[in-house]
Amino acid sequence: MQQSSLWREVPKSTAREGRIERDVRRMFKILREVWLNIGVEKIDMHKGMTVKALLDSGTMEIFMDKKMVVKHRFKLQKLKRPVVVRNLDGTNNNVEAITHQVEINMYYKSHVERMKMGVCNLGRTDIILGML
Repeated sequence: MQQSSLWREVPKSTAREGRIERDVRRMFKILREVWLNIGVEKIDMHKGMTVKALLDSGTMEIFMDKKMVVKHRFKLQKLKRPVVVRNLDGTNNNVEAITHQVEINMYYKSHVERMKMGVCNLGRTDIILGML
């Protein structure tokens, strides 16, 4: 079994320096990984591709890797408020705050859904699907 990076959003919001920050906590656990082949379609060009995505029941967010965004030229949307990434113990993670998102159509079997994904560094994972 491998170590898997998981993200968990903590519902508590804090105000600092006139901005609201949501805590997104990252934790590491040994568990069985669940991967799905999903279709991802760019909204602006209706260009699609198949991607292997990690299903993560420990988070309430959906993420796309920065390298994938650049490689496939997804249109970035700046967030009004950055999402701060924190470790499970509350310390800041070495990952920068999430400042942008992409909007896509996601296809899985017969299900189609338009969604927004936070853009951050995911390492070797292109997409993490949290439980919305």
